[in-house]
Amino acid sequence: MKIFITGGSGMLGQFLNIELSKHHDILTHFHSNPGNCRQFDHVQFPITDYKKLGEVFANFKPDAVIHTAAFSNNEKADQQSADLVYDVNVNATLYLAQLCDKYNSKLIYTSTDSVYAGYRGSYLKEDAKLIPVSLYSETKLMGEVKIRETFDNYLILRVALLIGLCLNHSINNFHKMYHKLKENQTVTLYTDQFRSPLALHDAARMIRELVEKNIHGEKINFGGSERFSRFEIGEILCEETGFDKNLLISTTMDKAGILYKVADVSLNIDKLKFYGVLPKSLRESVREIINK
Repeated sequence: MKIFITGGSGMLGQFLNIELSKHHDILTHFHSNPGNCRQFDHVQFPITDYKKLGEVFANFKPDAVIHTAAFSNNEKADQQSADLVYDVNVNATLYLAQLCDKYNSKLIYTSTDSVYAGYRGSYLKEDAKLIPVSLYSETKLMGEVKIRETFDNYLILRVALLIGLCLNHSINNFHKMYHKLKENQTVTLYTDQFRSPLALHDAARMIRELVEKNIHGEKINFGGSERFSRFEIGEILCEETGFDKNLLISTTMDKAGILYKVADVSLNIDKLKFYGVLPKSLRESVREIINK
């Protein structure tokens, strides 16, 4: 398959570059930081450069597009104007959907588990109540809406908390935690926020499997099969590495004073499993992360 990856220098995008290039013909995209994109066929431009996007489709003619380019978390979105975040996360997504419709390309869109209401219980299904609490999650949900209004050759993946040791310039909280513990520094973790963590390398493998399947018009919860608090993730990391558990300091979201409190967006992934895409357990994934 010919696969175009937007945001290929991002945290997930770099793992997608590696995984998908082993099996398919990829063209990966980045804007400023190249990450590992220059190791592959690549293009560089802002995702809002619609002329360049049109040229990519006309020349490369992708069978599938994996759209990860975005202001991809609360912190990044809040540092920008709302208009710019909307332009990147919503308008560019709409234009990509229109191009995919025109060129008969499947669109795989990475949304977020934070579109769900975080107070309605555990193991949320795809039809659970949606209450995005931040500009980031609101615009990701609006991107979903624009895609569904445009055509039906799409997969919307509501992506859970991604863990792992990131590549090049990218970073996540798991990566920061790993290095602090390795240096015998304390790490403060929430005991009252629950997620369905998924390893970056496993997520890339699972997205490849989804791209290769004849599935479209679906919203799919995309995460691990287990529910853990942030603190419990730290405990498992310590158990698998031998790091000192006494370095883990427990706290709550209220005590930490975080702006966007999402208590529980653990995911029911029965639909993902129905399509034959199975995540590895958190413990197995952590072992693979630290042994890579």
